[in-house]
Amino acid sequence: MTVPTSLESAAAAAGGRRPKRSHVLAWGLWDWGSASFNAVITTFVFTVYLTSDSFGGETTTSAQLGVAMTIAGIVVAVLAPVTGQRSDRGGRRKLWLAVNTYIVVALSALMFFVAPEQGYLWLGLFLLAAGTVFFEFASVNYNAMIAQVSTPKTVGKVSGFGWGMGYVGGIVLLLFVYFGFINPIGGTALFGVPDSDALPIRVTVLVSAIWFALFALPVLLAVPEYHAPKATAEGHGKKRTGFFASYGILFRDVKALFRESRETVYFLLASAVFRDGLTGVFTFGGVLAAGSFGFSSGEVIVFAIAANIVAGASTILVGLLDDRFGAKPVMVASLIGLLVCAAFVFALHDGGQIVFWTFGLALCAFVGPAQSASRSFLARRIPEGRDGEIFGLYATTGKAATFLSPALFTLFIGLGAAVVGPGVNVQYWGILGIALVLLVGLLLLIPVRSRPR
Repeated sequence: MTVPTSLESAAAAAGGRRPKRSHVLAWGLWDWGSASFNAVITTFVFTVYLTSDSFGGETTTSAQLGVAMTIAGIVVAVLAPVTGQRSDRGGRRKLWLAVNTYIVVALSALMFFVAPEQGYLWLGLFLLAAGTVFFEFASVNYNAMIAQVSTPKTVGKVSGFGWGMGYVGGIVLLLFVYFGFINPIGGTALFGVPDSDALPIRVTVLVSAIWFALFALPVLLAVPEYHAPKATAEGHGKKRTGFFASYGILFRDVKALFRESRETVYFLLASAVFRDGLTGVFTFGGVLAAGSFGFSSGEVIVFAIAANIVAGASTILVGLLDDRFGAKPVMVASLIGLLVCAAFVFALHDGGQIVFWTFGLALCAFVGPAQSASRSFLARRIPEGRDGEIFGLYATTGKAATFLSPALFTLFIGLGAAVVGPGVNVQYWGILGIALVLLVGLLLLIPVRSRPR
């Protein structure tokens, strides 16, 4: 007897309807809107603001930011699988997507009140950490909904479309806020925000919250709610369970998953490693551009915009190959491409900015397809009715490995200093640390079978 996958049964679970293009577009617009949190708040604007001189010494504020984000990561790792499991069992996936999304919107809007004074630092860190936690919870339910808007033949294309929308949405918003609020012309930005009391940054965060609130609406209005299957002897379905009792079910389910679909567990481990390497490419890309290749602050922003455009376009296009050839070949090819480009960045670092523009953008072209294919690969393997739970484990394993890229980036810089000697800029050695994370992830991925037996 063949057990239907979550993708094959999703239409019935969503009320017997087949996925529609309008549902795919509505689902992708959430990614477009969520780029406001990823691009503006956690990457280019608000975190940079919190680590500025306004809140104390850069070393101290950076350390405190690290502590706050570490605590947020631990909370996500502990709670994400259970919150996903409970949305599966209760049949309220879209409801919890809405709740978590608009908590993030509210927290983002409250960041407007973080004035550039040292006393406001912990308020800013709390809002950022709490927003990160609820954003991850929302992402678990959002990723689980891919089964409702795709089929086994289109899941790769749909996943790529979502990731691509996120990249492009981030670029559109960054351009809008950069020229509209952040970049002052004659003391006043394009939309008349005074360049004082950090108002350009604070208004930018407020606009980002509104952006997310608006573009999250289509998926909540257009895509039908997920309906959980009836309760089974294994405890899945609509049967009510206490919160702490959910952990017992979770541990039992993980054991069952290892017994019944060991390849899925292996994939969760492999993807945790290489996804951290993918994150490291973007996290340290700007650092390398400025510190090793002489980019100015403005040139770093221009490169960031170009990098996201390249990543978004490649993700959408390669999503078509995912459906044709499978997710695993896309992931393997992307990781190999990343390793080759990283090697060129390291070996040709003396070539200046042209080297980083060429191979740095090439690196970005491989990041998005690997991220998208990772999501579609997992979506094809999830047992019926357990999308939220498994994507919660996906979030947990990813958080468990987040220390790898920063640690190895730092370690290899130290190794470079020991090899080359004092007084020489060896920051570019850090790319080898990120490459090592990607290589380990690739080696763990290769033995994973593309399809269950």
